[in-house]
Amino acid sequence: MESKRTSLKLEDQLCFPLYTASRLVTQCYAPILNTLGITYPQYLVLLVLWENDAVNLSFIAQRLQLQSNTLTPLLKRMQELGLITRTRSETDERNIVIALTDNGKALRQEAAQIPLYLADKLPLSAEEAVQLYHILYKLISKV
Repeated sequence: MESKRTSLKLEDQLCFPLYTASRLVTQCYAPILNTLGITYPQYLVLLVLWENDAVNLSFIAQRLQLQSNTLTPLLKRMQELGLITRTRSETDERNIVIALTDNGKALRQEAAQIPLYLADKLPLSAEEAVQLYHILYKLISKV
């Protein structure tokens, strides 16, 4: 019998349930985000900006663990939607400062319901959700 450490069976791979769970949870966000007129990646950017408005592109990239070239088209679209502004830093022209517009700030109020909405959609108790949260962040911090 092959050990799980060397098995190439799909059900023995840690990556598959992580990937599938992530995809399915992200899909749970779609109905409520659609009503707000934003996508899941845009929601993540807004979460960062609602905590720290007017930050460098590199700050957002670091917080979301994404490359700036991945974020640039996303941020351009958010600017077109009137949610953010993108301006050159006054102190260092190479830096782009991302800030919320009034519309982006107002969306926070509407988005306040999202965590409760998700809690109702996911088949986890509050204790299980906290345990999963800690396990995932442990994995993220070590990989």
